[in-house]
Amino acid sequence: MTLPRLRPDIGSLPAYKAGQRPAERDDLVSYKISSNENPYPPLPSVLAAINRAAQDTHRYPDPFSRRLVSAIAARFDVPEESIALGTGSVAVCGQIIAAAAGPGDEVLYAWRSFEAYPIWTQISGATSVQVPLLPDERHDLEAMLAAITDRTRVIFVCNPNNPTGQVVTTTELIGFLDRVPPDVIVVLDEAYREFMVGEDMPDGMQLFRGYPNLVVLRTFSKAYGLAALRIGFAVAHETVAEALRKTATPFGVSTIAEEAAIASLEAEAELLERVRALVDERQRVWAALRDQGWPVHRTEANFVWLRLNQESLAFTAACEMAGITVRPFAGEGVRITIAETEANDRVIAVAAGFLQQHG
Repeated sequence: MTLPRLRPDIGSLPAYKAGQRPAERDDLVSYKISSNENPYPPLPSVLAAINRAAQDTHRYPDPFSRRLVSAIAARFDVPEESIALGTGSVAVCGQIIAAAAGPGDEVLYAWRSFEAYPIWTQISGATSVQVPLLPDERHDLEAMLAAITDRTRVIFVCNPNNPTGQVVTTTELIGFLDRVPPDVIVVLDEAYREFMVGEDMPDGMQLFRGYPNLVVLRTFSKAYGLAALRIGFAVAHETVAEALRKTATPFGVSTIAEEAAIASLEAEAELLERVRALVDERQRVWAALRDQGWPVHRTEANFVWLRLNQESLAFTAACEMAGITVRPFAGEGVRITIAETEANDRVIAVAAGFLQQHG
């Protein structure tokens, strides 16, 4: 039987591996801590906005999401013309690559990093250039600079890096941006920016005006807790932002997502109290793992990373036995989302037992 003809490279396209849901258990409550989700439900004011917006689901959304664009511009003190929206920051990543790179071009990023980068790059027909992380799990900026060629069109800097949680500091980032050719787009992926509390932490919103080639990515999925509504945005030079709007899916951002995001910005002070609580929990989990003897680096995201190498799947299985699902990267490590206190306590207990058994 003759089958439809597809692009020959689609067969080798890596599939996005979402965090798995835990199996239903009768003996204990299961927790999904594999997708870096916010464990808190939406605030009452945000739920009310969602319910109101749901009354209009028979209508198309505003294709320009003008009310949200205005709210983002006011909140971050950026021009409305510099804002482009998408169905989550992962989709905006694709919009950037679609606007800037194609066959014969290169997209450069650290590895391991966010797994959407190689997927979108291959879809566009461009070539991935992956630069290994440093031994401390941080971006090797010098090696990334050395990897730039006349074919480089886009560079991703995931900050904090997913899945390792490590940060490029303000000083390091400025030094890097000063040396990148001005015709190469640098994407500062700040999906976890709200969880950063260390010293010398960069803020892309303060930097983008000084670098016309800088694109700043943010999302409402993590700190704002709107993961299921799929809404993210980029802030960039007006010419670049216009290109990102052209490569976006028409009507991609729903009315419900727009209204929920606006309500979240209005309730930001209350939401950020939850973020501070998660940061405190992150510190507790990190300190417990460190005290157990794990070589765990300090993280600035809403997750911790264990470099387990060949033990990654065994540790994942031990967590599953305890009713929790983590995100394994086979042969590399395990990413553990900071979640409810009970889930975090179980991770700490599993880690202690695993270390005793496996040394």
